[in-house]
Amino acid sequence: MNKTVRIVIALAVCLSVGYSASVITRPSITTWYVDLIKPSFNPPNWVFMPAWTLLYILMAVAAGLVWDKIKEQNQEVKTALGFFLIQLTLNAIWSYVFFGLKNPLLALIEIALLELMIYETYLKFTKINKTAGYLLIPYMAWVAFAAILNASIWLLNK
Repeated sequence: MNKTVRIVIALAVCLSVGYSASVITRPSITTWYVDLIKPSFNPPNWVFMPAWTLLYILMAVAAGLVWDKIKEQNQEVKTALGFFLIQLTLNAIWSYVFFGLKNPLLALIEIALLELMIYETYLKFTKINKTAGYLLIPYMAWVAFAAILNASIWLLNK
């Protein structure tokens, strides 16, 4: 299997996770979420879909680049992709906790774990392919921003 196929498979996985999260998120956007007090720096709702789509694409390319090194660094790649799948799962769980359960405090705890797992994935990816690691930096930054937003929403609405 070549690099392009690996990236396409990773893209399908990442975009599927993103779509699943949107299915959970969408119903709450016009009901529960609209009534929450939000901080002044809360982006407009339309920003989230293109931002997350771009981030999922960057994640997929990063995963594909790491996966492409499976023959040369078998154990390191398996470990790195294991961390990648854990953080991707936590990514999906956050939407369920915040929007599905409508629990900003629990979501804040969960997003802290997510950020730690993204950072660990970044460290592992960078050792295998520096470009792959660098592709995760916007994702790490966005999730850090999302954590601040999550914390602010929790504090304003508790």
